[in-house]
Amino acid sequence: MQDWINEPAPKASQLAIDDARTAWQQSGLPNNALGDMQSIAERLCALQGTQKPSMENVFAITFAGDHGVCAEGISALDQGETLNRLTALAAGKGAMAVLCRELSLPLTIVDVGTCRLQAAPEGVKDCRVAAGTSNICREPAMTTAQLEQAMAVGRDQVAAFKGAQLFIGGDIGVGNSTIATTMAVAMTKLAATAMTGPSTGLDAMGVQKKTAVVTRALSRHLSKVKTGADILQYLGGFEVAALAGAYIAAAQQQTAVLVDGYICTAAAMAAVQINPSIRPWLFFSHASSEPGHSRLLNKLDATPMLSLGLALGEGSGAALALPLMRSACALHRELPFK
Repeated sequence: MQDWINEPAPKASQLAIDDARTAWQQSGLPNNALGDMQSIAERLCALQGTQKPSMENVFAITFAGDHGVCAEGISALDQGETLNRLTALAAGKGAMAVLCRELSLPLTIVDVGTCRLQAAPEGVKDCRVAAGTSNICREPAMTTAQLEQAMAVGRDQVAAFKGAQLFIGGDIGVGNSTIATTMAVAMTKLAATAMTGPSTGLDAMGVQKKTAVVTRALSRHLSKVKTGADILQYLGGFEVAALAGAYIAAAQQQTAVLVDGYICTAAAMAAVQINPSIRPWLFFSHASSEPGHSRLLNKLDATPMLSLGLALGEGSGAALALPLMRSACALHRELPFK
């Protein structure tokens, strides 16, 4: 792997977090009256090295890719839906586009590996590594060179926002819940039946088929999967690898990360396995409707901010959680209340 991936992220300021805890003790509120809002504020103080934390300089990037495993019939959606959603988002019609307008966030849309035949839609950055990954039931999702290229796409997109306080990443890709589940089983060692869910519309038979596909892919590759990079290369997707690279790069440049749903959490867990120093920089927005997501969050010792039954992706859950982080900052800046 490229050397940049292993460079450690800066450490949080212990002095800042101690001062933040003292400020809350002197706030005039009962201890832990604001629960997780207090811990969010304290962590941001430690990461930003200040008692005046802020979440105003925030940016979002949604990465898109297609997956060869769709040939196994694991999705209720046609693979062409990836391009449809990408085009809608670029036209300002997707859910994440609406939320970014509401929150005044710049949204970058990046094609890392869709299987489109035409030029990239207007408003989409064309950073394709290839026209979709390989079918993980038959061969590794990507080569080592492709993995490095996809992770570098994530790194380079984040680098354009150096100095920002928060990065929100999102995903688009039909079949990527199967990819995330396969990665999650490999990383948690839990049973595929406990991790596989309906995603966007599978019935009980569809979930059973999806579980069988996950099991087949793991039986082919699990003995070769030893590291987070292996997991991305053998089982991942181009958009998932780009997210992992973006998470690592964001933490390295002292930008906190608000991780979205199941696919983004799988990418985050692989990124943490590659570079454990980034873990303090990761916040987790919500617990999605996919059964594997809560188990991944538990493995990461992560407390999600919301539980709304979301299953969309794009970064939408993280966008919905952003006002909570901004409120936590405002509350801390106004201490004490007495």
